Amino acid sequence: MTERQLGIILAVVYEYIKTGEPAGSRTITKKYIRGLSPATIRNEMADLEEMGYFYQPHTSSGRLPTAKAYRVYVDSVTARARSRPQEAETWHRELAGRRSGIEGLLTYVTHLLSRLTSCVAVAAVPGLDDAEIWHIDLVPLGGTHILALIVLKGGLVHHSQFDLPCEVEPGLLEELSRRINTVASGRSWSEVRDVLFQYVQGGLEDAEAACRAAIRELDDFLTVQNYRFFSSGAKHILNLPHFQTLSRLQAVLALLEQEKPLAHMIEKCRKSAALNVSIGEENEAEGMQENSMILIPARLRQQKAVLGLIGPLRMDYERSISVLESVADALDEEAED
Repeated sequence: MTERQLGIILAVVYEYIKTGEPAGSRTITKKYIRGLSPATIRNEMADLEEMGYFYQPHTSSGRLPTAKAYRVYVDSVTARARSRPQEAETWHRELAGRRSGIEGLLTYVTHLLSRLTSCVAVAAVPGLDDAEIWHIDLVPLGGTHILALIVLKGGLVHHSQFDLPCEVEPGLLEELSRRINTVASGRSWSEVRDVLFQYVQGGLEDAEAACRAAIRELDDFLTVQNYRFFSSGAKHILNLPHFQTLSRLQAVLALLEQEKPLAHMIEKCRKSAALNVSIGEENEAEGMQENSMILIPARLRQQKAVLGLIGPLRMDYERSISVLESVADALDEEAED
């Protein structure tokens, strides 16, 4: 690809993002690349169409970018330094003024992101076994059924139901909860799981099988990769022309509902510890090949988190990335205070 062709790709993508209209050769010469004739630009655009960067909705119209062209544009955006949006300081103040727990804060963050970008915003808190535990309660539900309530530092609550091999008296469950909290409170599960098997059974020999089963269930729940998801903004994308096609909207809603494909994408972002932009066919989730997704890791009150945006191929990538980075920075700064 020549430097001239790169400039044409960036111009066509930018024009389409801003106007929603196909870009013709005259528009490119007037607004973006001066000094070249429309005929020269037209020939280059024809070559780029053959290379898979553009397509023509109608023979007499200008060109529209393909996912391949969006990738070139996004790589250009992420390769250069980006300034914060002018409103960033306002968002920082809004986030700094939030004194709710993690659940309330992430709910607010997703509402903020969707309002600023008109995309679906997502947030996730992963990796429960490394999170600091505040309190664990084992609650009898009748018979052998148990509810485990796990409160993490920052106030985020997780719960899981399971069965014990035999019925256990409520008083014994209270004692088991007390013993677990004596060891686990203020520490991560990964630090204490091995100690718990020995400690909590001391003096509870009559319920050894139930104790072991309860700790195994807690261990399975906390060590299998779990995410608490938050999302907002589905109503915003209903107004976008891209999502007037029902299959595109259904793909986004299915991704939010099923969670496993989304968890896989979020896990990849968390491990890479870097901004990730998936465009069209780059998305592995079923049906998402006509949509785009941006994910970024963040820190949230001593916990790792991931923030993201889901939108159309014609997403304003530069603004969306800047907004995500600014909000993630604000959360990072709060985590350091």
